[in-house]
Amino acid sequence: MAKKKIIFLNRYFYPDDSDNSQLLADLAFHLADQDHIVYVITSRQRYDNTNANLDARTITRGVNIYRVWTSSFGRANLLGRAFDYSSFYLSASWTLFRLAHKGDLVVAKTDPPLISICAAYICKLRRAQLINWLQVLFPEVAGALDMKKFSDKTYHYIKKIRNSSLRRARKNVVLGDAMKRVLWANRINPSKIRVIHNWADEKTIKPVEPEDNYLRRSWGLNKKFVVCYSGGMGRAHNFDVIMSAAEKLRNNKQIHFLFIGGGAQLKTLQLFVVDKMLENVMFQPNQEPDQLAVSLSVADVHLISLKPSLEGLIVPSKFYGITAVGRPAIYLGDQIGEIASIIQETSCGYALDGDDTDSLVESISSLADDPDLCRGMGIEARKLFDQRFTKSRALADWTQLLTG
Repeated sequence: MAKKKIIFLNRYFYPDDSDNSQLLADLAFHLADQDHIVYVITSRQRYDNTNANLDARTITRGVNIYRVWTSSFGRANLLGRAFDYSSFYLSASWTLFRLAHKGDLVVAKTDPPLISICAAYICKLRRAQLINWLQVLFPEVAGALDMKKFSDKTYHYIKKIRNSSLRRARKNVVLGDAMKRVLWANRINPSKIRVIHNWADEKTIKPVEPEDNYLRRSWGLNKKFVVCYSGGMGRAHNFDVIMSAAEKLRNNKQIHFLFIGGGAQLKTLQLFVVDKMLENVMFQPNQEPDQLAVSLSVADVHLISLKPSLEGLIVPSKFYGITAVGRPAIYLGDQIGEIASIIQETSCGYALDGDDTDSLVESISSLADDPDLCRGMGIEARKLFDQRFTKSRALADWTQLLTG
């Protein structure tokens, strides 16, 4: 097999341990282990620490890491974020121009958004090949979340040049069929689209039984039926129906709601719990990555929420870990969306309308009252994971795409 030179573009990379970084690290280290020449152009920051100032040039596990300078205003305000993005575009583009040569492969992720535009232009100049790894579709997400700070004319212009960068690519990797349909609607040639799902590591993310789960014990949840939301609590998710269900189930001493993580809506959720004096809701911070199997296994059932306007633009990555630990999922969102369709097809949980509190209460209660039903859905979830969402399968698909 001819060895390839592969250059990845993403704002964060190992030792950063955010989900996006972890996926890239899995793939980059895997390719380096196969003796491919692998570069990563990234920032000197960590997702949770904009002042980290990691080494500008390192080689880790055979991967050549170029950490470019960027501003470090962080995510607190849109203007500061715009400066951070712009400085990364400039620094990363210059580094890519120096590194890329004829026949090289450039894989551009979507942090920061629209990096594919810079990458497509440089790949054309340097006669390299571009592959876009689309974790999110921008500017559509900004429009769906009412975050646009530009006119409709500017919005459509950004889409136009983004689409041009997708058409120039050798391939655009998307996370599911719903995202693929969005690209079709934008007149991206189907031959340039490939579905490769994100993944979880089947060797480390395994079911942990309740009696063996020290977090479940330490959090006082051993005798509870635990309904868990684990992950980012951002604007893409609708928590109103979840909190309404918690309020309706407040007198059921068996059922307890657990939120693990942080995000823009965390404080609002905590204030709601205090205001309503709910004793059946608990908040815990993000757990260390090596404890993911344990923390996800605390739950008896997991909740996933996505606003219908974002269907096909984002795929909640928490679904892969949930299936890996063999727990059922209740999805709140578009009934014909990506994850809803998978759940309905495989009977590993319930797919509900995102505004239907009564159905959510009924679904939680039915699983709490029928342990065999809950356990059976969890078994189906792990079967689904083993068939479709393992790290080994995804890395094999990526290796075939990049080296075939």
